[in-house]
Amino acid sequence: MPALRRLVSGTLGAPGITWLPPEPVRALTDVRMDVCALVGVAPRGDAHVAVAVESWDEYVRRYGAFEGPGLLPYAAASFFENGGVRAYVVRIPAGTAAVASAPMSGLRARAAGGDVEIWLRARNAGAWGNALRATLSLAARPLAVDPSAFTSTGFTFARGVDVAAGTLLRLDHGGGARSLVRVAQVWEEWHPEQARIERHAAFDAPVALPVARAEIVEGTLDVDDGDGRTERHVSLGMSPPHPRWIATVLAGESQLVEPGENLDLGAGDPRRTWDDRDLALGTDLPTYATASFAGGADHYADIVPEDFFDAAWTPGDEDPGRGVHALTQLDDLSIVVAPDLYSPRPLAPLEPVTDGGGAGAEFCACVPIPPAVQAVPPEDLDGLRLDPSVDLAAIVALQRRLVALADVLEAWVVLLDVPPGLSQRQILRWRGELHSTYAAAYHPWLRVSRADDQRDAAIDVPPSAVAAGIVAARANALGVQYGPANVLAEGVFDVSDRVSPARHDELHPQAINVYLHERDGVRLTAARTLSPDPRYRQLSVRRLMTMLRRVLLRQMQWAVFEPNSERLRADVRNQLDAYLRRLFAADAFAGARPEDAFFVRCDDEINPPAWVDQGRLLAYVGVAPAEPLEFIVVQLAREGDGTLRATDGASSAPNTVGR
Repeated sequence: MPALRRLVSGTLGAPGITWLPPEPVRALTDVRMDVCALVGVAPRGDAHVAVAVESWDEYVRRYGAFEGPGLLPYAAASFFENGGVRAYVVRIPAGTAAVASAPMSGLRARAAGGDVEIWLRARNAGAWGNALRATLSLAARPLAVDPSAFTSTGFTFARGVDVAAGTLLRLDHGGGARSLVRVAQVWEEWHPEQARIERHAAFDAPVALPVARAEIVEGTLDVDDGDGRTERHVSLGMSPPHPRWIATVLAGESQLVEPGENLDLGAGDPRRTWDDRDLALGTDLPTYATASFAGGADHYADIVPEDFFDAAWTPGDEDPGRGVHALTQLDDLSIVVAPDLYSPRPLAPLEPVTDGGGAGAEFCACVPIPPAVQAVPPEDLDGLRLDPSVDLAAIVALQRRLVALADVLEAWVVLLDVPPGLSQRQILRWRGELHSTYAAAYHPWLRVSRADDQRDAAIDVPPSAVAAGIVAARANALGVQYGPANVLAEGVFDVSDRVSPARHDELHPQAINVYLHERDGVRLTAARTLSPDPRYRQLSVRRLMTMLRRVLLRQMQWAVFEPNSERLRADVRNQLDAYLRRLFAADAFAGARPEDAFFVRCDDEINPPAWVDQGRLLAYVGVAPAEPLEFIVVQLAREGDGTLRATDGASSAPNTVGR
């Protein structure tokens, strides 16, 4: 019947009859496996929200650079320097962090109980907002409407004239008399006898006649954060109905400021907010109104490890949680790094470059030097401070919580850092506390010195951040099946612990991925997981199997809606076989022939009649990754309720996707 309908439509060309779309080409393709998440402390940025950034410059624009006490910016810089191209960033601020705000001087909004102040606030908490400055400039431009088109209640206008509900007009009545009026409504009328459309605008209140000239009043808001970031918002309306009402534009477009409240007034006071009120202006428009922000605070010392987790989150929650639990809904994430989970030591102090004056060409009288004033020490991460030599058990407990989340989700691998300053015996003891197929460990911490950093001393950065960039770059360049190891780290000039060959021979079998200082640079020598299952000891195998499960879950959903027949089973076999052959050709599997590298089963033997009668479908996919050699089986099952499930040999709980 479909073929007949296609023939009729092509022959008769009957109205309303179209060609049927062709059957979709079903082919399995790889999914992205290079996306990383970075969770830590930054001086600015949205709190507890996973925001995607795709370059170091974008990170700096959203989260600031190295001015804070956290390691997150160093981790982000290392990730992108080593080949990463996309990262989700989750900023962890103190619960006591305050948001800077300010009123616009000389500008108010109308309210029944008296005019209210126009307050703006920084987009997110932190002392960075105290440097914000905002300037609103008001100007009037001519309205291209003939004076004869005006009445006391409105006017007609031609196509192309930019008038919308909420537009503020300044009317010139002649003899120096002027008035302000707002457009309350705009509509069109069709005149069939003249075959034309007439456009009308109605005022919110009657106006005096005559109208000699009309102008549209608009605003331009310039925002500067004092650190090189600026914004300009143009053609702003002065009334809430306007399509570019100031409050609407700031809420939707600005990354620096948003509408604020007058916190000096009580919560129930109607004068507290202004974003739903017309601006109160006179015919002599103010040239500009300004706002200088204050009140922002970081309170870094109040950040504690518990801020990195959401104790209320449970598997299956529809919404993401706070901290690392903000990552739970991301379907393209494959690597997670938390550089500020704890703070082993303070960072080197900031050292701004200053001109000390120096000697001149002529001798002068000595000038007494004023007594030095002790500078206020910058805030530090006191609430996150854990000394690995003393607090190793507490550090392990935090890392276990990260690993436990990775084990529950079975979606990404968490990269852990061996705590700095440990002896060889302590490293091995630390390793004995952590076991997971979804975790990998790196040692030692890596030394960097950046030209764009005001800290003059070298900084020890978590090795996991560099590894994340290497993992992402290797996946993009060669494929997830290639091990992310034997690579020189970019931007690193030394290691905090030079591991000897004898020590390396002891750490490598324990799945500690070691960076070695060599003549050519610092090299990552291994890519192993902390898995107790030897089949998943290689990070590339773990990530390959995760990718395979993702592909099956996302791209086999069409099977949920198909009749459970032999044709369906054949289609499933053919798709899986074609996809696995492509992986085999890309050297993802061991074996000289496809039959040595993988198998696919979806037949009557594993789908008996009783199973089929329940609407269930089962397929087995067996693959032999390049390392190890033995088969690892992925089971794809369609349950009777229409749920699609994929599990592999290391899964403790199935991944499911319903209708």
